[in-house]
Amino acid sequence: MEVSISKMRHATIFSLKGRLDSNTAPQFEKQLHDFLRAPSSHLIFDFDNLEYISSAGLRVILNTAKAYTAGPYHFSACAMQEHVQEVFEISGFDSFITIHRTVDESLSALDQA
Repeated sequence: MEVSISKMRHATIFSLKGRLDSNTAPQFEKQLHDFLRAPSSHLIFDFDNLEYISSAGLRVILNTAKAYTAGPYHFSACAMQEHVQEVFEISGFDSFITIHRTVDESLSALDQA
């Protein structure tokens, strides 16, 4: 899996490409360590190029959502391919994680928050 990190306005965006599974989840969680320990900006996961997510990947997403619930910053996901969004819906993650269609939509929602 490839991860690129960018900043736009007041958010950090992690763009994921490939598969988030038991092989790649531990390394991705290490990349997220500082964000999960002490969130210092809004966080957006751009899943436009994410081809697959497993339960190990969902665990990373769950830990990220938990880290962002208590503070002043928001976490959201966006641009999910249909089969990835289906995994979120079946697992119930869409009930506690904000999902937007695009990065721009995610940024606009943060502007209104």
